[in-house]
Amino acid sequence: MSQPWGARDLGALSQQHRGTASRALYLAPRLLLEDVESGWVGVVVSFETIGGMQVFGLEDAAGRVKKFPLGAGFLLEGQPVTVVAPRSKKQAPVRKISRSGSFEVANAPAKVARASRLWVEGTHDAELIEKVWGHDLRVEGIVVEPLHGVDDLAAAMRSFAPGPQRKLGILVDHLISGTKESRIATEALAVPGARGNVEIVGHPFVDVWQAIKPQALGLSRWPTVPRSEEWKKGMLKRLGLPHDSQEDIAHAWKFMLSKVNSYADLEPSILGPVESLIDFLTDDVKKV
Repeated sequence: MSQPWGARDLGALSQQHRGTASRALYLAPRLLLEDVESGWVGVVVSFETIGGMQVFGLEDAAGRVKKFPLGAGFLLEGQPVTVVAPRSKKQAPVRKISRSGSFEVANAPAKVARASRLWVEGTHDAELIEKVWGHDLRVEGIVVEPLHGVDDLAAAMRSFAPGPQRKLGILVDHLISGTKESRIATEALAVPGARGNVEIVGHPFVDVWQAIKPQALGLSRWPTVPRSEEWKKGMLKRLGLPHDSQEDIAHAWKFMLSKVNSYADLEPSILGPVESLIDFLTDDVKKV
């Protein structure tokens, strides 16, 4: 008797699929397709013409994108399909997906920045947020501002004077129960006007660098650095990289940021907090 589990003859499976009639499938965003020849599985994230050939990108679970020409040789839910250009009167390309995973808004008019702000601890935090969520923030008119530390967060909030039309979303590093950052956040939320107009969320990392998946940098994991050492310098030291000067640190960060291509290169524990702050700051628009 043949067993329905265990090792399978992939060549035989391919033959089976080639023997089944292939139906035409209009390309569309987020379709989950499999390339029969290579076994690559991913969702549709792009469509473009390169050198006269129409190709589309499939992003796998690890965030990697591979491009394929339109045509036969693909599976949709196990059934063979021939992928054709998107259904459109003008054969317009599939809308691009932003780095945050949302659809890009093409030719969006410049929007005046709203009074509300998204605060982060430092410049590196701001650059990472801009790299991944910059498109979304520009569409919504949200400005990201680095605080350069949260030790005086309550004072900064008093100076800002939050209100219903002047909200604050604040992303804090290492926001874990019992930490200094947790106490600072609690005290800041007691500032007049904060209730309902300020949202403070955080991630568990000592530094925002750790929000980047180590695999995106070719690492199996981030090095462990004792609390007695400055984290960035200690981390670079253990990786065998220059670490003595601020220039060394800046160079390392520039390299790491260049390896972040989308939300898929970031840890889930920072994705949720950032998305929640954007939703909080734009909630008044979504209710209109």
